[in-house]
Amino acid sequence: MNNTNLKKLIKEVLKKDERIWNEDKTELNQTLLLDLIEKIDEKIIYLLLQEEKLREKFFVKIKDVYVFKTNDFRFFIEENKVDNSFTAYKNRIGLTDGKRFLKDTNDIVLDWPYKDCILEGGQSTEEGYDTYFEYDKKVTKTDEKKGWKAGQYNKKQAKRKEIFFNRVLAYDEIDRLFDHKAFINWKRFTKDGEQEVKEIKRDENGTIKENLIIKGNNLLALHSLKKQFAGKVKLIYIDPPYYFKDTKSFDAFNYNSNFKLSTWLTFMKNRLEIAKKLLSDDGSIYINIDKDGIHYLKILMDDLFGIDNFRTEIIWRMGFLSGYKTAAKKFIRNHDTILFYSKSESYLFNKIYIENKDFAPLLTNSEIKSAFKEFDFPENKINDFAYFINHKNRNDRYPLEDTWNCNKWDKLNSIAIDSSVSRVKETIELDNQNFKGQKPESLIERIIKTSTNKGDIVIDYHLGSGTTAAVAHKMGRQYIGIEQMDYIETIACERMKKVIEGEQGGISKSVNWQGGGDFIYFELAKWNETAKERILACESLDELITFFDEMYERYFLNYNLKIKEFREKVIHEEAFKKLSLDEQKKMFVAMLDNNQMYVNKTEMADKKFGINKEDQNLTNQFYNREK
Repeated sequence: MNNTNLKKLIKEVLKKDERIWNEDKTELNQTLLLDLIEKIDEKIIYLLLQEEKLREKFFVKIKDVYVFKTNDFRFFIEENKVDNSFTAYKNRIGLTDGKRFLKDTNDIVLDWPYKDCILEGGQSTEEGYDTYFEYDKKVTKTDEKKGWKAGQYNKKQAKRKEIFFNRVLAYDEIDRLFDHKAFINWKRFTKDGEQEVKEIKRDENGTIKENLIIKGNNLLALHSLKKQFAGKVKLIYIDPPYYFKDTKSFDAFNYNSNFKLSTWLTFMKNRLEIAKKLLSDDGSIYINIDKDGIHYLKILMDDLFGIDNFRTEIIWRMGFLSGYKTAAKKFIRNHDTILFYSKSESYLFNKIYIENKDFAPLLTNSEIKSAFKEFDFPENKINDFAYFINHKNRNDRYPLEDTWNCNKWDKLNSIAIDSSVSRVKETIELDNQNFKGQKPESLIERIIKTSTNKGDIVIDYHLGSGTTAAVAHKMGRQYIGIEQMDYIETIACERMKKVIEGEQGGISKSVNWQGGGDFIYFELAKWNETAKERILACESLDELITFFDEMYERYFLNYNLKIKEFREKVIHEEAFKKLSLDEQKKMFVAMLDNNQMYVNKTEMADKKFGINKEDQNLTNQFYNREK
């Protein structure tokens, strides 16, 4: 009996049990069925046992006793539960050990509803648009001297197409996923330009004493930093991708409508767990977030860092113009939130002195008297109150407030009023770049000044355009910036080169920045990640099929996939062809072994990966502490 007929027979037999059907018995509740099977439900087992063909398929006779083959039955139901859909094809190509689906075992990690999913994640741009160049043969350029005539490439942007989906990984796979990675393309940048990296400097305790900018998946990069920097980072500041809840896409990253709230929380949780391990006992973490994500993130942070280590919620007024375009629909959004947590009770919190001579007390005596004029308070009490709030308890001109840029004396300006975007463009000589969300250097300066001293280590693992690194460099802090986007080279690194040369944007004048210093740039060595990028770049099923043979021969696929069936049968079926291109891409990406997205340090000598001796030596030097 084939699977289709067998499934029909199972449904017919189980119609005698009303618990697992809807009212008109047209829809079988397969989840409930599997739950009852797991509990060895007598009625279900009895019904299956009474049908001869089902008895032969799902029972084994030992002496005079029939024993139900639970795993075989579960596997059959799972493998055949959905017809003509992405799920059905995904079931067909793998994630099994031949007798059961991996998600049915006790040693795996499921997706967020079961809390422990590991989501790698990745981004093409912060705001959801890919920049690309399109050839237009109708618009021509000529060079009479050289004798050629050609079309031109036009710069365009399109909504990013990268696909994200939760991963199901075994625990031992997660251990391997977080193994130390190989690093390539090492470069040192100084005032004299790009230099060869010959050695990695360390302090007297053997800790790496270099400014680092790393390109690659930030989750894996953070784990690669653990051996060297665990317990040594004084400050982490991140401005992560926000979770946006809007009318068109209820659960989404702004740049990717496929990211659900649960996925966003997983994305944040995985990184925050390792980030906490990097922090010193007196270390702090600041997270820039908006109204849609703040409450979810607060609960997650309370769980990860402890509610007693929540220090404050900082309200940062972004600017005087932000948000007015929404005025017709709702209250104007004019602020972001910064969550401030410490790792322990012994955190560092410095006093900040406002150096601007024009800085005035928060309230003058006359302003206070005016505020209290409707109340019958003695004048001496009002004067005492004025004296108290005008810095008696905060040293001279020390802003204790947890609302920033919200009064006329606090010049913590946003891009709306201090033109940080223009300043960055001028600094790195870029045109037509959209840095929506760019944070001003003065904001990062206040955070760094609050929770670090010179020489302390600062990490930003959502580096973006490099503001945190730029400010840390000017303030004499050691920094580590991580970014997966290609613009880490064209934006962040170029910006840092200008900082070293002595650019005078941002906080440069206030800290008397004259240039100098250096930083090292390197990348996580990609492998399956390259295959993933090529899959996502395909524009048709034909392109995917063409790439499949190279993908099979060159890259690492999940060991439990039914490759032959997929190659010879599935991709030629009409039902598979009718899947959307995104779903087809998901299928191809799902075949890749997640543990081989980047090259592990232990495997970097394999000639297959093409990592040169110099990069291997520097990778070894990075991980091998001298003291």
